[in-house]
Amino acid sequence: MPPRHLKTAPGLPPQTLADTSDTVQIMLARISEGGEDAVRDYARTLDGWTDEIIVSDTQIEAATRSIDPALREAIAYAHDNIRRFAEAQRATALDIEIELRPGLVAGQRQIPLATAGCYVPGGRYAHIASALMTITTARAAGVEHVVACSPAKPGEGVPPAILYAMSLAGADRILALGGVQGVAAMAQGLFGSPPADILVGPGNQFVAEAKRQLFGPVGIDMFAGPTDSLILADATADPLTVAWDLVGQAEHGYNSPVWLVTDTEALAREVMSLIPTCIAELPDLNADQARTAWDALGEVILCDTREEMAATSDRIGPEHLHVQAADLDWWKGHLSAYGSLFLGENTTVAFGDKASGPNHVLPTSGAARYTGGLSVHKFLKTVTWQTVSEDALPTLAQATATISRAEGMEGHARTADIRLAKRTPPMKLAANDKG
Repeated sequence: MPPRHLKTAPGLPPQTLADTSDTVQIMLARISEGGEDAVRDYARTLDGWTDEIIVSDTQIEAATRSIDPALREAIAYAHDNIRRFAEAQRATALDIEIELRPGLVAGQRQIPLATAGCYVPGGRYAHIASALMTITTARAAGVEHVVACSPAKPGEGVPPAILYAMSLAGADRILALGGVQGVAAMAQGLFGSPPADILVGPGNQFVAEAKRQLFGPVGIDMFAGPTDSLILADATADPLTVAWDLVGQAEHGYNSPVWLVTDTEALAREVMSLIPTCIAELPDLNADQARTAWDALGEVILCDTREEMAATSDRIGPEHLHVQAADLDWWKGHLSAYGSLFLGENTTVAFGDKASGPNHVLPTSGAARYTGGLSVHKFLKTVTWQTVSEDALPTLAQATATISRAEGMEGHARTADIRLAKRTPPMKLAANDKG
């Protein structure tokens, strides 16, 4: 029997993306023309921010002093995990050299980007962890200059905990800017920073659209949509834990899908009965977000076997994939489409969101079927080089000329011919040919 839905996702009301796209296009054009003055105007009108855009060392020091020591310690703990994991990733990105044939040598180099622009969201939640995930990873990759921005609140500026996290992670310059204007300022190199070679970090639909429109001349980490999460659970799973893990991810926002895929109907039914109770225990705003996400986008899918469960998960390609089932090694070996994998009941997705080490900037909307998340590799250029000796030249030139002429590219063939001709010694004249 094919997988069947015990709860389907009716979806959210249709929304128009054209308005977002048009708004962003107009804003980017105005900032391209007006530069810093246009950015300041948007900061004033959209965020109510009229103070300095560049955050000073004095402000960072004051923010650091104002933070509860327990929070500072937690941020330092998370930063250490994220840094160590990113540095371990960097150690796997190696320069290589290989002699393919005698005298034909090729290689690759890993070159860090010169400048990274890291966007740290503001809004409803203080995204402390996003500052750590983006800036720390760029630093571990060896990026020369890191600029970061985050929305400023009227009368307060960037929240102190975010400022501390940005500074601890190693940002060279911090801008009190959010939205399209923040992304554009980093891309254009406004307020004293070099233009960003890559823009990274999560954001709302306007930030995501700005990154999409800027992509090409500027690199981006990925085209990101709303965050999503899937749980694979069998009869060994605890229903209340599963329910809270689904609700915890639905809390991200009204448009965040969550899935439960299981081979145990009794578990599924109990989880569905517990979720409204869990949601009711959240603060009102969080509860509203989680309830809307669960009602409109939550799905519960019943399968017959674990193989069917794995295939269903791979077809969805979730951003976060949490396995709460027996035989974790089997699942790790058979699952192939996810942004980050969380193995075992102890390993809640929130650990990865905040502090465990692997990056939380991950592919959404099924993109995990073909790409991974943010890592040091996003901040590195893998470039290649090659050199040819006299010994390797004849065979290489002949092969190149032959292939080029078969393709109809005579100019390419001639560049090989001329090198072969220079190497071939002139023929000696026979005695009876002398004049």
